[in-house]
Amino acid sequence: MNEYLDLFLTFARIGGLTFGGGYAMLPILQRELVEKRGWATEGELMDYYAVGQCTPGIIAVNTATFIGYKNKGTLGGTIATLGVVFPSLIIITIIAAFISNFAELAVVQNAFAGIRVCVCVLIFNAVVKLWKKAVVDAPTMVIFLLVFLGSVIFSASPILFVIVSAVAGIFVRVVLKVGEKGGEKK
Repeated sequence: MNEYLDLFLTFARIGGLTFGGGYAMLPILQRELVEKRGWATEGELMDYYAVGQCTPGIIAVNTATFIGYKNKGTLGGTIATLGVVFPSLIIITIIAAFISNFAELAVVQNAFAGIRVCVCVLIFNAVVKLWKKAVVDAPTMVIFLLVFLGSVIFSASPILFVIVSAVAGIFVRVVLKVGEKGGEKK
């Protein structure tokens, strides 16, 4: 199959079959891109999630762009992005045309209530998978706890937390490397 068509169809399937937004897509992206297709490693996908979260736009769209670009350059990034967005565009257009007619029906409200619960579970599963790969030692646990507490206590911009975490990660790794080198000289 044409590699560009494969990119488009893979991301269109992900975009069309995943409900709940970008975070709900994370487990599906991991399975499709790392396990099935080998288009990225676990580490690369984690990096794409991190950068995708820090840049404007939806994390799944940003991840699709990164994967497409990595595999097939600018055109690949564009095609992967179009693939992940296309099903949502069609579905949202159809829903928007009819939602006002059905939004007040009890069955529709109950369906949305069930979908919200499902999305919470999907996001929780994605968080657990990300946790296992990201919080790997005491320094990353400390950064996690500080960011968690800071985000609960303060209403600061997420960008601030990302920047402070990046600086903390660099600082901790530099201090640990210096500490290790100092310990070796003894």
